Amino acid sequence: MQPLLSQACWDTLYMVGWSTLIAVVGGLPLGVLLVLTDRGGLLQNTVANKVIGQIVNVARSMPFIILMVALMGFTRSVTGTTIGREAAIVPLAIGAIPFFARLVETAVREVDGGLVEAVQSMGGNTWTIVRKVLVPESLPSLISSTTTTIVALIGYSAMAGTVGAGGLGDIAIRYGYQRFETELMWITVAILAVVISLIQFAGDLAARSLHRRGGRSGPGPRLRFLRAAPAPETETV
Repeated sequence: MQPLLSQACWDTLYMVGWSTLIAVVGGLPLGVLLVLTDRGGLLQNTVANKVIGQIVNVARSMPFIILMVALMGFTRSVTGTTIGREAAIVPLAIGAIPFFARLVETAVREVDGGLVEAVQSMGGNTWTIVRKVLVPESLPSLISSTTTTIVALIGYSAMAGTVGAGGLGDIAIRYGYQRFETELMWITVAILAVVISLIQFAGDLAARSLHRRGGRSGPGPRLRFLRAAPAPETETV
């Protein structure tokens, strides 16, 4: 069973890795946009905010097993099949994007508004504020959000094994449940527990490291362009 478990571990990491990448690429701008278009935001637009928020809420509320079935036609049009690890990446990523977007929204809202006002007072536009303040200042929380998303995707990938996606979930279903090989099922559970623990440890370590670095250096290094700006001249009477 060792070659079988090794391949299943690789399949799980492959699915989760690509799904996480797509979720971060799609969820990060979506979460920032939710903050910018909210009331009092830099791009305040109540209608757009409510529409985007409602779409995110609906996507988040849908159980993943139902989402996989509902997206089978779309998955087939993208990958040419509905079975296998490549096919599983499509519903995994689509299910993770709104999940990660809400985590990004929460992280970005925690940024000190005084820093945003400081950049605005120096003539910084919205893109400058996002790039120089919102994302760097919320980076420790974004790392933690990414870790949470990865852990959730590992659980989703196990469910994807029920429809032939491969991975450790498929091994647990085919051998542990259908063939009553309880020992193998508990081995897969143990492997999943170890993988999740390692990912959580690495994510927490990275977030704490960034937080300590930010605490020691303060906001100054991240806003060096403010220091470099010339001070306004005052008229003498």
